[in-house]
Amino acid sequence: MSDKLDIFLICPPGLEAALAAEAQENGFAPARAVAGGVEVVGGWPDVWRANLVLRGAVRVLVRIGSFRAFHLAQLDKRARKFPWADVLRPDVPVRVEVSTNKRSKIYHAGAAAQRIETALKESLGAPVSADAALTLKARIEDNLVTFSLDSSGESLHKRGFKEAVNKAPMRETLAALFLREAGYTGAEPVLDPMCGSGTFPIEAAEIALGLAPGRARRFAFESLASFDAPAWESLRSSVTPRQSEQRFYGSDRDQGAITMSTRNAAAAGVQDHTSFTCTSISDLKRPEGPAGLVILNPPYGARIGNKKPLFALHAALGTTLKAEFRGWRVAIITTEASLAKATGLALSAGPYVPHGGLKVRLYQSGPL
Repeated sequence: MSDKLDIFLICPPGLEAALAAEAQENGFAPARAVAGGVEVVGGWPDVWRANLVLRGAVRVLVRIGSFRAFHLAQLDKRARKFPWADVLRPDVPVRVEVSTNKRSKIYHAGAAAQRIETALKESLGAPVSADAALTLKARIEDNLVTFSLDSSGESLHKRGFKEAVNKAPMRETLAALFLREAGYTGAEPVLDPMCGSGTFPIEAAEIALGLAPGRARRFAFESLASFDAPAWESLRSSVTPRQSEQRFYGSDRDQGAITMSTRNAAAAGVQDHTSFTCTSISDLKRPEGPAGLVILNPPYGARIGNKKPLFALHAALGTTLKAEFRGWRVAIITTEASLAKATGLALSAGPYVPHGGLKVRLYQSGPL
């Protein structure tokens, strides 16, 4: 197996270019945006670092090898000879997932998974379990069997500290990419007037402070044979926070959301840089200080049910922002152009992005 690995960073379709830009800024070059993610090349320390520092990646997959197989007996034989011990440990359970198609002679995913599981058990001695935290993915396409490991484990939106979420939450990975698409770099204040569990202000504060998104959690790669614990600790400690004078704000008309957001900010260690207040849209006031970014994920029809009140809500939002937030930029995530239009703001639309079973777009303005 080569010292250089093909690494695939998964992200929501529509935001591949944003993740590629983040990867390049973090030294993963070249980073090539492809459907569903970003391709980079590196060693195992790069795999660890991608999990630790990339805010927009949902998972980090690592290709560990491939071979041709035209029938199940051939798959069985070659899977048994595969150098599993280079990356897997015999004492760590593994879950096997197989995807295939009828362009390959092996097109029954269940039968292929059984052969691979048997090879793992008999040639490596590794236990196979549907509940294992470590996943081996096998893709069979045009008779080429490609093995990849999910080095992340749990989805990377699970930063490891958020205790409370509201209904229809915005995942942290998606929030980070939408912040990037809205031009946020950490050098300006951010306000979410419908903050829910506080994802946008907390994510913005972490970016400004240079906090590694994976600093508080474990990863699947820590259970691999290739894992070097002292090197990993050295890497984690090399990511040092920076100072920031910026403030990050959230408001919501629901006091429960404010309690949630305040608790989540404290768990993330950004409570000194965030402020959350129970305020309706019509009572929203511009914070003191420089102009920045207003970003929000308001209710939309398919998520809520009755759409009619939402037009009035978006109109009230636009009225307040035009009156109170001169010089600020606005970014709104919604499913419907008609709701964005109801704000009365001049907004441009980004690509469609899957979110919660729906397709949403980021609509954004220049300075008001």
